[in-house]
Amino acid sequence: MTPEETKELDNALETVAAILFKHTPPEQLQDFESLERSVRDHLLEQVSPRVGNFFKSNAIGTLSGRKRKVQSCLGVLRVSQKQAVKLGLKDRTRLSPLLEKSCLLLSANVSYENAARDLQVLTGISVSHSTQQRLVQRTQWSEVQASEVVETLSVDGGKVRLRTPIGQESQWRDYKAVTLHGRLCGAWLQDNEALLKWVNQQPLAAGVNCLGDGHDGVWNLISGITPPEHRRETLDWYHLAENLYKVGGSLQRLKQVESDLWRGRIDQVKLAFVGWNTPQVKNFLGYLHKHRHRIPDYQSYQQQGICIGSGAVESTIKQIGRRLKLSGAQWKQKNVAQVLKQRCAYLNFAIG
Repeated sequence: MTPEETKELDNALETVAAILFKHTPPEQLQDFESLERSVRDHLLEQVSPRVGNFFKSNAIGTLSGRKRKVQSCLGVLRVSQKQAVKLGLKDRTRLSPLLEKSCLLLSANVSYENAARDLQVLTGISVSHSTQQRLVQRTQWSEVQASEVVETLSVDGGKVRLRTPIGQESQWRDYKAVTLHGRLCGAWLQDNEALLKWVNQQPLAAGVNCLGDGHDGVWNLISGITPPEHRRETLDWYHLAENLYKVGGSLQRLKQVESDLWRGRIDQVKLAFVGWNTPQVKNFLGYLHKHRHRIPDYQSYQQQGICIGSGAVESTIKQIGRRLKLSGAQWKQKNVAQVLKQRCAYLNFAIG
């Protein structure tokens, strides 16, 4: 802007401000918060829609066609049919793309009712909780693709409480999540085939490092990821150490065993437990036998910069749980898949 244009804009804005101030009740100007709300309301009702309509009309150059009202972050705008086509606005939608995205981001974190409340507080724009829910249910969540080669991934599972008829006991169902470390995440409810299809479509490295805890369901899934010769399975170090200390007994002996495990010396670990015949020891030795081929030299891996912990996917499970496990929440099974996709889309947006 030229200095002359800046001065002209300042004069025009002062005139606008004076008119708006004249029509603001004194009780709405008692403190800074009420002043902020009053100014924001005026902007959304009187100023932003006019500016938005001016930009829209001059950018597109047409006013023809039937008009409809669209609620936006600028307030309520009137958009003609031809303008909607040129601006890529979806048919029959009453929310602008940016406002839709804001609603989806909020409802990915909290209940629909709280999302409506938070949106009102943050922006001054009212979108009901039922509209928020319909928006999530009709949104088509596209499957995202990693832009770089994936060298490490981890798999874990979580639970969701499904709605049952009144008087019947709650049902909990498992879902599985996968995290492509530093890239993307995804989650599916009782649909392992979809999870494997998505993972195998990613640009996986030759010898991709696949991390998991000791759960059979996790390793059954990982067995379907890329051919065995292109997959390196690694037992999560922190779960391994946690299971070791469940054995109990001499702390000094456990520290020595931990040191051997850290270097992948399974035979020395077994020798350390000779003559120690307790149920805990038998369980731990069985655990080692089952996962022996997944226990590497962790120290060497760490020195090479190879990941040894599945904390990334555990964090994903916790983040998904923040939405699915709201106090008292029960879900219709058909809605869980949408919420899982929405939540992962939010997490992928945060990663990106």
